[in-house]
Amino acid sequence: MKETGCTVTIHMVSSLDGIIAKKDNSVSWFDTTDNYAKGISAPDLAEFSNSVDCYVMGSKTYEHAIELSNNYGWPYGDIPTIVLSYRELQIERRNIEVYAGDLERLVEDKLKPNYSKVWVVGGAMICKEFLRQKLVNEIRMVVLPVILGEGLLFFDQVGIEQTLHVKDVTAYKNGMVELWYEINKE
Repeated sequence: MKETGCTVTIHMVSSLDGIIAKKDNSVSWFDTTDNYAKGISAPDLAEFSNSVDCYVMGSKTYEHAIELSNNYGWPYGDIPTIVLSYRELQIERRNIEVYAGDLERLVEDKLKPNYSKVWVVGGAMICKEFLRQKLVNEIRMVVLPVILGEGLLFFDQVGIEQTLHVKDVTAYKNGMVELWYEINKE
C-alpha cells in the first residue's frame, strides 16, 4: 500500500480466545463488569467515533448492526459507512453506501482521496482480505475479559505472515485491553 495521509485501521472486539461473534450473534458478552484498579476510564463513545472519517464493513456486519440498533442505537453515527456486498441491501441511513468490487480500487480511488482515518470494522472475512491484500496500516483490537469457547474466530487462516509493531497498549477499568499495532512494511 502506498503511503498517503490516509490510515486504514482494522478495529475488532474479541474475547481472550479470539472470538468475535458467538454462534447466535448475541453481544451480551460485550458487557464487562470487571474492575481493574490500574485501568483508565473508557473514552466517550461519541467523541471516540468522531475521530473516524469513514467505516468499512461487510454486509453481514451491517445487517447485524441494523438489528442491534433497534435496542442500542446505530453505533456509527452519521459518519460515512461503506458496506461491501454483491447482494442488494436495504439501506437504512443516508450516510451508507454499498460497494461491490475490487478492494484495492476501493482503497486507492475512494478511501485515500476522501478520508484520513478509515476503520474496517468487520466481519472477519473482510478484515482478513484487507490483510491479505496489504491494504491496512494498523490493527486496533479490544480484548474483553471473557473466554467464549466457541464462535467465529478473528485471525484463523489469514494465509500470510505479517510482522507488527506495538504502537500502544491501554488497559481500562472495566477489564478491556486495547492492543494497537502498526503493520510493518516489507
